[in-house]
Amino acid sequence: MIRNATPADAAAIAELYAYYVDETVITFEIDPVPAEELARRIGVVQDSGLPWLVTEEDGEVVGFAYAAPYRPRAAYLHSVEVSIYLRHGIQGRGVGGALYRELLARLRELPVHLALSLIALPNDASVALHERLGFTHAGTFTEVGRKFDRWIDVGHWQLLLEG
Repeated sequence: MIRNATPADAAAIAELYAYYVDETVITFEIDPVPAEELARRIGVVQDSGLPWLVTEEDGEVVGFAYAAPYRPRAAYLHSVEVSIYLRHGIQGRGVGGALYRELLARLRELPVHLALSLIALPNDASVALHERLGFTHAGTFTEVGRKFDRWIDVGHWQLLLEG
């Protein structure tokens, strides 16, 4: 089941997201994000008119995806950055594809022209998911982030949503 996230989902999202913060370079956050902060972030995204979704299995949140403004300047108004995270261990079952397709469908109903995804590299699974959904590689910034005592490249993928 895919639905809009609510502040009540923040604790489950925080738990799911903590794995990626603590164990991977997929997110550049260094410290786990408290549920209260995630509830605030959900509110900011949804108050801006953009979707923050969760997917559930057996009543448990097993993934989330959202769109956020890409940059604050006015000319970027119709571009969004999209992100998706799944509970560790459930990848490869189609859950992420279904969640991302729903996010993109909702974005197509809005005045959003371009979806961008920034992917810490290497991440073959994320690249494959994005490319299956029609995203194209737009470039890579080398050594733009540092986590776990190593430099990380970030690839940029984009998808035109209208036109």
